[in-house]
Amino acid sequence: MKKIVLLFGLCGMLAACGGGEEIKPERPIEEIYQEAYKEFNDKNYEEAAELFQTAEAQYPASPWAADALVMMAYSRYLDKDFSGAILAIDRYMRFHPGHRDVPYMMYLRGMCYYRQVSDVRRDPGMSAYALQQFQQLVDRFPSSEYAKNAENKILILKNYIAGKVMYAARNDMNQKNWPSAITRLQSVVATAQETVMTPEAMFRLTECYTAIGLPDQADGYAKMLRKNFPDNEWTKKLK
Repeated sequence: MKKIVLLFGLCGMLAACGGGEEIKPERPIEEIYQEAYKEFNDKNYEEAAELFQTAEAQYPASPWAADALVMMAYSRYLDKDFSGAILAIDRYMRFHPGHRDVPYMMYLRGMCYYRQVSDVRRDPGMSAYALQQFQQLVDRFPSSEYAKNAENKILILKNYIAGKVMYAARNDMNQKNWPSAITRLQSVVATAQETVMTPEAMFRLTECYTAIGLPDQADGYAKMLRKNFPDNEWTKKLK
C-alpha cells in the first residue's frame, strides 16, 4: 500500500517558486467531494480516502468536515488500511464527539480490530480491543442500530478468547502442568459462562483434580456440569 501523504495548507502554496504568479485558490469543497465520491464508487478507496482527507483538512470548520472524516475512515477500512481508519476515527471522536455518527464510528473502530483477529493459537490482543470497543458501543448506545450487531460480535469474541484459554489449558494438561491448567480452566468457568467452552472447561477440571488426587473437587465440577448442562456432549463423557 502506498504511503499516504497528508495534504495540509494547500491554500498557502504558490503556483510557482518565482515570477510573482498568483496564488491558486482552494478547490471548492463541493468539487473535492464530487471527485472523492466518484473514486469511492469506482472502488478506488485509497484515492477516495485521500480526497476526503483533503476536504477535511482544507475545510475543518465546514459542516461537512465530520462527514468527510466518516467517509475517510470507511474508505480506509474498505482498503484494509485498518490503522489509517482508526486514526481517522480517533480524529473524528476528538473533534466531533456529539455528531450523529458517533455510534457508527465506534462500531467501525471495533470492526477494524475485529477484522484483524486471527486463530486461537495467536495473541488475542486484537480480540480484546475489538471486544472493548463493541462493549462500549452497547453500553453507551444500547438503542443504536449497530448495538445488536455489536452484541453478536461480543459473543463471538468471548468464545474466541475462551477458546484461546482452552487451547493453552489443553497444552498444560498434555504436559501434566496441572496447577496452570486448573487456573486457566477456572477462569473460563468464572468469566466466560455464556460461551460454548464452559462445559468442556468443567469436564477438564474433573480430569485435572482427579489426576492430582482431589476427588471431592473433581466431583464438585462433575455435579456442576450435570446440573447446568445436562444434555451437553461433555456431560455424557463423565464416568
